Amino acid sequence: MIGLLYLVLNFTVGWAICSYVLPELGALTRLDYRKRDISVSPFLILLPSWYVTGTLAMTWATYLLGMVFQNKEQPLFYANLIVILVAFLGSVLTYLVRKRKALPKVAILCNNKRSLHIEEILTAGVFILAFLLMWTTFFIHGDKLYIGVSVFSDFSPHVGMIRSFSYGNNFPTWYPHYAGEDIKYHFMFQFLAGNLEYLGLRLDYAFNLPSMISFISAFFLLYVLAVKISGKSGVGILACLFFAFRSSKTLFTYLSRLPKGTNIWDALASNMEFISDTPNEDWGLWNLNVYCNQRHLAFGLTVIFLVIILFLPRLYALFHGLEQTSSDRANKNDNTRKSFIDTFRYLFLTGDGWKVKDFRLSIAVGILLGSLSFFHGAAVIGCLLVLFVMAILSNRRLEYAIVAGIAILMSVLQTKLFINGSAVEPEFLFGFIAENKTIFGVASYVDRLLGILPIVLIVALCLEKKVGKYLILAFTAPLIFAFTVSLTVDVTVNHKYIMISCILLGIYAAKTVWMLFEDRSVIRKLIGAIAILLLTSTGIYDFTTVLKKNSPDNAIVLDLKDPLTQWVKENTTSRDIFLTSNYTINQLVLGGAMMYEGWPYYPWSAGYDTYGREEKVKQMYEAATPAELMKLIRENGIRYIVIDRDNRESTDYTVNEENIQATYECVYEEGEGVNKLSIYDTNKMH
Repeated sequence: MIGLLYLVLNFTVGWAICSYVLPELGALTRLDYRKRDISVSPFLILLPSWYVTGTLAMTWATYLLGMVFQNKEQPLFYANLIVILVAFLGSVLTYLVRKRKALPKVAILCNNKRSLHIEEILTAGVFILAFLLMWTTFFIHGDKLYIGVSVFSDFSPHVGMIRSFSYGNNFPTWYPHYAGEDIKYHFMFQFLAGNLEYLGLRLDYAFNLPSMISFISAFFLLYVLAVKISGKSGVGILACLFFAFRSSKTLFTYLSRLPKGTNIWDALASNMEFISDTPNEDWGLWNLNVYCNQRHLAFGLTVIFLVIILFLPRLYALFHGLEQTSSDRANKNDNTRKSFIDTFRYLFLTGDGWKVKDFRLSIAVGILLGSLSFFHGAAVIGCLLVLFVMAILSNRRLEYAIVAGIAILMSVLQTKLFINGSAVEPEFLFGFIAENKTIFGVASYVDRLLGILPIVLIVALCLEKKVGKYLILAFTAPLIFAFTVSLTVDVTVNHKYIMISCILLGIYAAKTVWMLFEDRSVIRKLIGAIAILLLTSTGIYDFTTVLKKNSPDNAIVLDLKDPLTQWVKENTTSRDIFLTSNYTINQLVLGGAMMYEGWPYYPWSAGYDTYGREEKVKQMYEAATPAELMKLIRENGIRYIVIDRDNRESTDYTVNEENIQATYECVYEEGEGVNKLSIYDTNKMH
């Protein structure tokens, strides 16, 4: 119950903050960006805004207080006691103040019945989608935890991180698959889940509930953004549809390669793997599976959409003024040279272009975005890229500068707190993961990856007015960044920037397609229907594959009451480092054990020196004498040594089990023969 209370307080705290910082937030759904009336229910922007604002505030407060009380046996007890009490009192106080001021009440639902029915369909559809994705990939039945086969890889560090907080005292924070050093991975969403489990929510509820709320919130805000740009609810629905189901040629390529005489429906029904025509596409890198295994991504997208919604009026205001200036010049028959000078002066040399009219909003958005850095760092970078392009041709540019300055400063401070050294190592790298990193090779890659989306966007670019053309350019900025810059050793992680661009650009794809349905011509409506089919077919089929792959029969099943998991929980702390084989997800990880080095891909992609540790693991397991072993164990801070079948059959080293047995006392043992698992405590010598 306390965990549910904490989630509810996320909303009430967010409401309290937004009441002071964004008092007119609900009113944003009354007009589009051209000041035309629209019918959108305020709850579609209010609930997501309250959620992300309150969650960021409460989660950071809880974590930082946990750091303060890290020397206590249960730091989260004291941290949550203070945060929950302050959050409750703050929410009540805000309510009483607002009630005393007799402020006008804001309706939660719109008055237009047609729009309300559309929103009901959207809400129901997104809720069902979120439920299916989250609860088919991670759920508990009885005493068993089921982890979907398409997510278990990413969930190894996620579950380890969650349990390091709910079962342990991971302050200062270590990475569960590379214990003993700093934390380079954005982990705060996992901390949120771990704290919810600590507060009494069952593990699957603790992870799935905030994941579902984040996923639904992202769709709600994308719908609001699309309607405010287009003025039409149909565009909002299509934008959400394109968000859920990606555009790609992959399905059609797959079908074209089936042998002659193959029954297409049988082939599609029997296939259990993600179809692929580009590198790593078979990981489920581009489809809804991403939101299953990277639960924090939807949270980051929600913040991005909210920030863009709040700052787009500045862009539209400048273009509106530019249109008026152009009209005035046309009436005066000004020459081309004078027109250019007047345009340049209006764009960059007027007070409206630079002055700050709302310090409060700018500071609040900067803090909001900066607080996101260790929830999802790529979302911060992607948002700043879009804002940078928007700012060039927006009024009140200094407000953008305030946002960027605060966000970057907070990101740097968090990096200094968590990371030794630099968080990123930027370098120019053209081509992303395209097989042929030439202009034509990249063009071929984009064509295969995105299907007809680029073609639809080219049409949109031709049809849109100046502000629309420029906004398409701004939304393309993360995609351009992904194909030219690498920030980590694993450039594949840039796929999130491409996804951010595709989701935002999907608004203009939706707007273009919707124009076909507004035409009376049956032919154009048919073309629109075909376009929707081509834009979503691969994504829809990917969704069916997600469900098939993650059936309970295929799941990784862990026992919540397994003796090894319980032993780790009851006898070790988050400062105890385990020397193990290169585990992914197993009963030891479920217990919250901190591994010297788990599966190396996870820490390697986060920027850790896995090659150096692999050599040290080899030296410790192969140590020839007790003295050599003790020296290595002491140097590397190892508390427990695990020997199991994986060690004994490893091709990377030959474990000297006799030497370990002769040096340290065995404190846990299960199984027999080659399957025997033994844990040796390096604090207990023979």
